[in-house]
Amino acid sequence: MTEEKQHPQEWDNPSPENQSADETPQDGPKVPDMPYPSADDDLEQELAEALGQMNLESLMDTDAAMQSPGTGEGVRRGRVIAVEGGDVFVDMGGKSQGILPAEQWGDGTPPTVGDVVEVTVEGYEPAEGLLLLSRRGAIQAAAWHTLSQGQLVEGRVTGHNKGGLEMDVNGIKAFMPISQIDFERIETDDLRQFTNRRLPCEVVEIRHSERTIVVSRRNALQRQREEARADLLDTLEEGQLVTGTVKTIMPYGVFVDIGGVDGLVHVSDLSYSRVEDPAEVVTEGQQLQVQILGVDRESGRIALGLKQVMPDPWKEAEAKYAPGSLVTGRVTRLVDFGAFVELEPGVEGLVPIGEITYERRIGHPREVLSEGQVVHVRVLNVDMAAGRISLSVKQAGEDPWIGASVRWPVDSGAEGVVRRTTEFGAFVEMAPGVEGLVHISELADRHVRRVEEVVRVGQQVKVKVLDVDEDRRRMSLSLKRYAETPEASAALAPEPTRPPKKRKKPLKGGLDW
Repeated sequence: MTEEKQHPQEWDNPSPENQSADETPQDGPKVPDMPYPSADDDLEQELAEALGQMNLESLMDTDAAMQSPGTGEGVRRGRVIAVEGGDVFVDMGGKSQGILPAEQWGDGTPPTVGDVVEVTVEGYEPAEGLLLLSRRGAIQAAAWHTLSQGQLVEGRVTGHNKGGLEMDVNGIKAFMPISQIDFERIETDDLRQFTNRRLPCEVVEIRHSERTIVVSRRNALQRQREEARADLLDTLEEGQLVTGTVKTIMPYGVFVDIGGVDGLVHVSDLSYSRVEDPAEVVTEGQQLQVQILGVDRESGRIALGLKQVMPDPWKEAEAKYAPGSLVTGRVTRLVDFGAFVELEPGVEGLVPIGEITYERRIGHPREVLSEGQVVHVRVLNVDMAAGRISLSVKQAGEDPWIGASVRWPVDSGAEGVVRRTTEFGAFVEMAPGVEGLVHISELADRHVRRVEEVVRVGQQVKVKVLDVDEDRRRMSLSLKRYAETPEASAALAPEPTRPPKKRKKPLKGGLDW
């Protein structure tokens, strides 16, 4: 750089405003009367090459434009005289030249020689004799008065701190709190990924005293989402198949993004089989094909179904599980009234509590079965319309009532254990799964007011078989008539006497008769 650039205060020619054309300077040769200081031959050559077709007369025509006030406070106008590398050199008029980085034009087209630009003076570099300029200030002054709360703007991330992102919005300092970056929480360590990115955002606060603004990308994304939702809702129809991405998994279902709009797949519509945890069926980020089940355009809610795009296992259930057939299943749930058994994914049947076991009367299925247990069941009934299958565990095994009339003939005696007592009698278990009733009138020869006066639960008793109905699974017994049975008579018969044994040798001693 020439000495004149380094020390503009020592230039030979004074400013044209302070010197007439006739006046001869104290030092140096006389220069033509023009609004710019003279330059040496090298500088003139450099300017000529840089200006190209433009001459000094054309520069003089626009001198008034450069001297006119700028568009904002502290804004000045200058003419670009050179663009070298990443620097733009600007003639500010008089004896002043300045420099500013070309990167301040961002992604736009940088200026060319001869362009008039608006800049602000940020400082002075005495070593180079150049003013430090900034285009950012000029744009800021021009855009500051047009900002309004709720306005959508685009900003570039220039840095970050633990509270959020530092941004530049058309040269205006802006700050985006970490909570306003996205819908989901962003950790402080993840803020680095946004550096130098351009983000759409909404102006949420204008701080005039600090000449800064607070912006929100989250609000801008929400507005985009609402616009996309409105457009998409108009095109969605019930029964339509769409592709989406799993965004959020909740205990009650899964939210799926179907093109900027979220729809809910309820837990009951994830699979034909019972789902306890939706995370067992899908994962976040997974691509799914789902069916539109319903669209509420007023509330903006969309109901989706995943199992509806899969084959329905119930369509072949009637043929696969005919009544009377024996199948294998897994116990999925135990409730007061029975046990649910899964025969295959999506097909579940109910075993009523009365169909669990022959052995005894139970109060809850957990007394016999446990969840996850594999059992053999017999199909009792299939209701395709209601989607129900009735099953039986006890009928899948051997029926203890088969042959009961042969095992306990009428008028025979038998033993059993009192399992239950009621107002009208006592139930006696003859064998696991086979019970008979001793009516209260058959407990004793006398009048019995309460069953507990004669027998108690858990007592072992001897009874007479009065009647056996295998088809109806009923047996009538009598406690007072047991004495009439052959078994009782045999028990009361005296044992036969045995003759005394003869001694092989006579006793020693005593009298000899």
